[in-house]
Amino acid sequence: MEMPEEIFDKVVKIAQSRGFVFNASSIYGGLRSSYDYGPLGVLLKNNIEKMWWKSISNLEVEIYPIDTAIIQSSDVWKASGHVGEFTDPMVDHKPTGERFRADQVPDHIKKEDLTEPRQFNLMFQTNIGPVENENSTVYLRPETAQGIFVNFENVLRTMRAKIPFGIGNIGKSFRNEITPGQFIFRTREFEQMEIEFFCDESEEDKWFDYWIENRLNWYKNLGIPENKLRIREHDESELAHYAKKTSDIEFEYPWGWGELEGIANRGNYDLNAHQESSGKDLRYFDPNSDNKFTPSVIEPAGGLTRTLFAVLLSLYEEEELEKEVRTLFKFKFDLAPIQIGILPLSKKEELIEVCNSIKSELGPYFRTEIDVTQSIGKRYRRQDEIGTPYCITVDFDTLEDKAVTVRDRDSMSQERIKIEDIKSYFDNM
Repeated sequence: MEMPEEIFDKVVKIAQSRGFVFNASSIYGGLRSSYDYGPLGVLLKNNIEKMWWKSISNLEVEIYPIDTAIIQSSDVWKASGHVGEFTDPMVDHKPTGERFRADQVPDHIKKEDLTEPRQFNLMFQTNIGPVENENSTVYLRPETAQGIFVNFENVLRTMRAKIPFGIGNIGKSFRNEITPGQFIFRTREFEQMEIEFFCDESEEDKWFDYWIENRLNWYKNLGIPENKLRIREHDESELAHYAKKTSDIEFEYPWGWGELEGIANRGNYDLNAHQESSGKDLRYFDPNSDNKFTPSVIEPAGGLTRTLFAVLLSLYEEEELEKEVRTLFKFKFDLAPIQIGILPLSKKEELIEVCNSIKSELGPYFRTEIDVTQSIGKRYRRQDEIGTPYCITVDFDTLEDKAVTVRDRDSMSQERIKIEDIKSYFDNM
């Protein structure tokens, strides 16, 4: 039985060698905990995004999409409490000078070798405009939530929204983590999938439970096994300053349980804070009661790149064959970066022409690639390793019978399909 760290190393190796994730600035030696996403990584990430948007577009409540700026007015972060409160306790290792978050010190380091904890603000600060002074100070957003809150009234007005409703945003956030690590799990630049769901205070608990169930099911639908997921409720000492209640959806990573998504009851803290700071009325007018009130907020906030990593770890498998070990990612058809590989048996021009014709027919509907390099067996293994669910093989018989061989990734079974029926075959997946 393989140890968890072995699985971690294998998945990271495949991710980097097959074009899922690259070390950023690699030709210059890289930058710690900074990553670029290669062609397959971008496709996988895009598919996760699409599945997220799709999952929240078919609910009994309305979720409005928004895309907010990375750089907001510094007043946003002052009002939200981030300038003063968005900190982690940091300690130094006296013998080496190495720094750690106080709750993430390696077990082998003695407590007496550490400095006293001091608070470290996680926001990246920069300046806007030609002159650097305190009036030009801005921050790269540490979360997407505040961009949603400051647009609450805009969405309410333009969409004529009625409570309960949500506003969803996918985008990059930045945190100057003290101890980033574990590949793409904890990085200083990352992507979030976040909803702020506005409801009546009397229905907080109902919607809190609703979103926990909804989001947990979504991760299961990605193919992550149920036994690799759990719900962990925060105790009072863990709660953020704005939160009434928080539960995390956690995934069992090779090093232990780690957060995929937090579901927080933020109450009306944020809207009240921005209303007080900006002087703008951010209350909701209820036409039924003829009253104005500040809604409560339930926030499901997940990590897109963490989810991608959890998917890679969950769906990686090894199979013992007679003469080799087959490695593969068992992505669902909708999730797979490449859904269909098209493989000519040889590089003969007449076979390539058929492959191009099939790609032209399937390309508008499915993610396809033509793979011509190496033997057919090695190409099957490559497609298995990047998680392609089906391969179409074009051989010399194809020129006569106008049929191709379709190979299933999981069972490795093959069946002969007429070219004219190939699109309808995959339409049913």
